[in-house]
Amino acid sequence: MTSDPRTPSPRFIRFKTLFLSDVHLGTPDCKVHEVCDLLRRSRCEKLVLNGDIIDAWHLSRRRNNWTTAHTRFIRLVLRKLEKENTEVVYLRGNHDDLLHRFLPMRLAGLSIVNEHVHQTPQGDYLVVHGDGFDQVTTNYHWVAHLGAIGYDQLLRLNRVYNWWRRLRGKEYFSLSKAIKARVKQAISFTGRYEEQLQALATEKNCRGIICGHIHTPADKFVGPIHYLNSGDWVESLTCIVEHLDRRLEVLHYRDFLTLAGPAPVAAGSRPPGRPS
Repeated sequence: MTSDPRTPSPRFIRFKTLFLSDVHLGTPDCKVHEVCDLLRRSRCEKLVLNGDIIDAWHLSRRRNNWTTAHTRFIRLVLRKLEKENTEVVYLRGNHDDLLHRFLPMRLAGLSIVNEHVHQTPQGDYLVVHGDGFDQVTTNYHWVAHLGAIGYDQLLRLNRVYNWWRRLRGKEYFSLSKAIKARVKQAISFTGRYEEQLQALATEKNCRGIICGHIHTPADKFVGPIHYLNSGDWVESLTCIVEHLDRRLEVLHYRDFLTLAGPAPVAAGSRPPGRPS
């Protein structure tokens, strides 16, 4: 079968390593089309899935929000593993914590672990999801689950709010992201989230730490430790990339589009939405 010459060929962007976290497959607000576009049009030697890729908490409430696009994400990961010779490392998060009973597990090029050490010429980086340093998630599970239900309702309100803004010709505004950022900042401050991660990296003799969990992308130094947070694929639409020159960077999906060009749209498929 020949390809349609009117359909532009995808332009592949090559990275040394790609770090994704907090995709939350199975939820209606997962930006699955955008993250699938990133996977489809990137090539990397290692793919690190740093927790909360599948939202088992949401799925356990018997909400059927799993779509063919969510299955496509899994297939794209398997394609990288099988066809593109990509090493895949999957770290357990708190929303997919049912994996903990099977860890560690290694199958060919796939590793499922609690933590991972990523080696760079500048030094080692400890990779963890980060939920173990969130005092609410660790010590008050019922509060964390209640908060997840409240966040789902907040995202539903966000959809209605932005529908109203579009009718008025206004730009997208993430009401839920603004509110959650305030809540997470309070939790992180109370639990000394970043400082505890810094201490763990120091204890492991690592130069830096790469995490997710709080849905707030970051690239900064906390004391002597390089602190990187990959954000999420519900609202931030960010990941961490290690370029071929071994430079680490937080990359927003809109900046990926600048590098790769607009995503080609296949007949019958839905194009990725507007990056927030």
